[in-house]
Amino acid sequence: MRFREVIRAPFWLLTFIYFPFLSLVVAVWAAIGNQPAFITWVVSTVLIVLIALKSSLVLEIDESELRAGTAHIGLNYVGKATALDSKEMGRLRTRDADPASYLIFRFWRSTGVKVEINDPRDQTPYWLITSKRNAELVKILNG
Repeated sequence: MRFREVIRAPFWLLTFIYFPFLSLVVAVWAAIGNQPAFITWVVSTVLIVLIALKSSLVLEIDESELRAGTAHIGLNYVGKATALDSKEMGRLRTRDADPASYLIFRFWRSTGVKVEINDPRDQTPYWLITSKRNAELVKILNG
């Protein structure tokens, strides 16, 4: 493994999501009683754990492949990689986005990498990937 990065949802976001769940628990408790409220709380807690696990983004590079989430591509098809600051990343996610590009980003992380794709059979011009360690990722992809 040449590179591995896991981008997880921040605590503030999970807390923000959990508060409506807890308000639902209080509403169930007030309307129905203790046992249904306890069941609702357990289900809400399991849901927030699943949200935390499913929202994680795993980036990996080994000797032959780049993996970003569930997508993967051979390194022989990877072109130039460019590190993006928050302004550039914001533009490529919105106004300057190519509809044919592959976007795998998390809104809570503002930096990333643009990876050009050199595969004549693939219509995708580039991948836009969220990364905390974008300079290191670019160095490995371009090196």
